[in-house]
Amino acid sequence: MDQTRQSLKGQFLMAMPGLADPNFYQSVTCLSEHNPKGAMGIVLTRVHPTVNGKMIFDELEIPTAAGAEKIPVHIGGPVHMNEIFVLHGAPFTWEGSMMITGELALSNSRDILEAIAGAGGPRSFIIALGCAGWGPGQLESEIRSNVWINGPYSESIAFQMEVERRWEAALKAIGIDPALLSDTAGHA
Repeated sequence: MDQTRQSLKGQFLMAMPGLADPNFYQSVTCLSEHNPKGAMGIVLTRVHPTVNGKMIFDELEIPTAAGAEKIPVHIGGPVHMNEIFVLHGAPFTWEGSMMITGELALSNSRDILEAIAGAGGPRSFIIALGCAGWGPGQLESEIRSNVWINGPYSESIAFQMEVERRWEAALKAIGIDPALLSDTAGHA
């Protein structure tokens, strides 16, 4: 990534309609890093069908408060599927917090999981197994090939909206009607 290219860190990455990969079809990914070495993010639109928060906490032998079984676990992407990531808002005092923006961080330390399991921790969070990753120049190439479109991060879309509505809402937030999108790139 040269100086003419901007980092997309902290932005949403929305899949274009032609992206048929089941890991990313109609997905919204929050990019937690984007630099010359590549990009990494957490998919916000895939909830694990069989795993919940209590199961994760039990596996890690972390005591849970009532309701832990109602905490969804997301499929954060097809990379590092055996690792836990927590995308979250304030507070940012956890051992493993990596700041994405001034209002968003990514953590994967035990202390944040213990706080969430005990009904504490950040007010807004997503627990994810795995992440999405791109090598150097790969994401830029995919954007040029009309695979992705980027837009600004929205806390309400990321943490408060129903999962099945996030893709359409993220596109509408940048003025795009998903029904009018084409999967063919235009070149002048």
